[in-house]
Amino acid sequence: MCEEKLINPGRVYGPRDVMDDMKRKFGVDISYSVAWRGRECAYDNLRLGTPEQSYKLLPGYLHMLMATNPGSVVNLEVTDGNKFQYLFIAFAASIHGFSYCRPVISIDATHLKGKYRGVLFTAVCHDANQQIFPLAFGVGDSENDASWSWFLGRVKSVFGVNPALVIVSDRHRSINNAIQEVFSQAFHGICMYHLLNNLKTKFRNKTKELEQHYIRSAKTYNLQDFHVLFYTLCSAVPGVKEYLEAVGLDRWTRSHAPSRRYNIMTTNISESLNAVLVKVRELPITAFVNEIRLLCQKWFHERRTKAGGCTTMMSKDIETKLEERKDRAQAMGVICADQYTFDVVDGDRNYCVDMALWTCTCRKFQLDQLPCDHVLAVVRKTPYQAYDLCSLYYTREFWHETYRGVISPIPHISSWTIPEQISEFELQPPDVRTVAGRRRKRRLPSIGEELPTPKCSRCKQRGHNRATCQNPIALHPADEAECPGSNLPTRQPTHPSDQQSMQQL
Repeated sequence: MCEEKLINPGRVYGPRDVMDDMKRKFGVDISYSVAWRGRECAYDNLRLGTPEQSYKLLPGYLHMLMATNPGSVVNLEVTDGNKFQYLFIAFAASIHGFSYCRPVISIDATHLKGKYRGVLFTAVCHDANQQIFPLAFGVGDSENDASWSWFLGRVKSVFGVNPALVIVSDRHRSINNAIQEVFSQAFHGICMYHLLNNLKTKFRNKTKELEQHYIRSAKTYNLQDFHVLFYTLCSAVPGVKEYLEAVGLDRWTRSHAPSRRYNIMTTNISESLNAVLVKVRELPITAFVNEIRLLCQKWFHERRTKAGGCTTMMSKDIETKLEERKDRAQAMGVICADQYTFDVVDGDRNYCVDMALWTCTCRKFQLDQLPCDHVLAVVRKTPYQAYDLCSLYYTREFWHETYRGVISPIPHISSWTIPEQISEFELQPPDVRTVAGRRRKRRLPSIGEELPTPKCSRCKQRGHNRATCQNPIALHPADEAECPGSNLPTRQPTHPSDQQSMQQL
């Protein structure tokens, strides 16, 4: 009864639900502890055993993963006593697809919620359709210099180093140290929203001014526009100039970055992947890895099908973006200087477009490698074709090639063929200190992060929920019209005895 309702890791099915189902279906009353133990037994059957058994099963599972997905890279590190230390997985399909994605990698780590805890490391990027493309996954003990260096070292050995590679992350000290050690030739950019949270903490009284000017300064393409916006920010928030310059203008701004960051100014794609895996992170290690494989298998199939059905030159998201820019370009004037140079009038500003060098003074064309509004205004007046000015990273062919690889399923455990050397190896769980009490499920907010406050569905006010609401509820306008001057509706006497009593009063 329990197993069929626990197949989905995201479903909440507690002991109280077990008690209610037993009473409704079989007419049997059971205690809370019995319901809890029964649910845990069902969990163990679905999750490939207990947490301890899951670690022993992991080497065989990884062997089958590599057997069914040739070319995948799996690294399992153990300590003395055969205790789990690190795990790295990169599917062959992801290794092949990264060659057709923009060389900007977002990395992040999030905590696991199982019995032996640990940390999940992720490396992701954007595909041609601006969707999350998973590159590699890792599991370690915590976020420290050793674990980040180990994970990034495996990423480097699998995906190599592109001269234009950009790595985007938050400001965790261990990430910075590991990138300097492993990816010293790559540019390390900072997530602008994580930096904004740090600014909110340091300059608490200037939150509104920070949000208004900082984000525009970080996102702008043009250096002249940046200087104007940055001056306004520094004038509104004293002390922020020294703080941001100490961080490095090139690390959080698009205009100063030495390498192209395209549209990846944050680690939102990493945070989104963490959110998708929020319930899966409670599973034992082998079941957790299997859920990651299932997710990637599903994504690759759906997006391969979607890319195969695309009939336009560019991916669907890019086609929509180009159409929006073409509509804005119709209101712009174009003045030709020669066959390659053009002056584009956009409102009260002029922009110079050089079709020989593929540049525009707004800098959006060269930084995103996608025609900006001004270039499309030139295309509208000349024989140039917009598709010829787009990077190959946005094309339908690259989109489809990104997902050409297939992530194959793994057969049931009863069908596994495991070498004797692997089957005899008993992997032990890592050493962790067990803390008394219920395990934390919700993460701790980052410094400066503002968590959303609950909204009551009864009175529509924030700060509480319906169960604790004590606010009076306003009457319907029709009721208020019936009883002016009173907050409660008055019952009109209808029975003759009631009317006689009212007359006596």
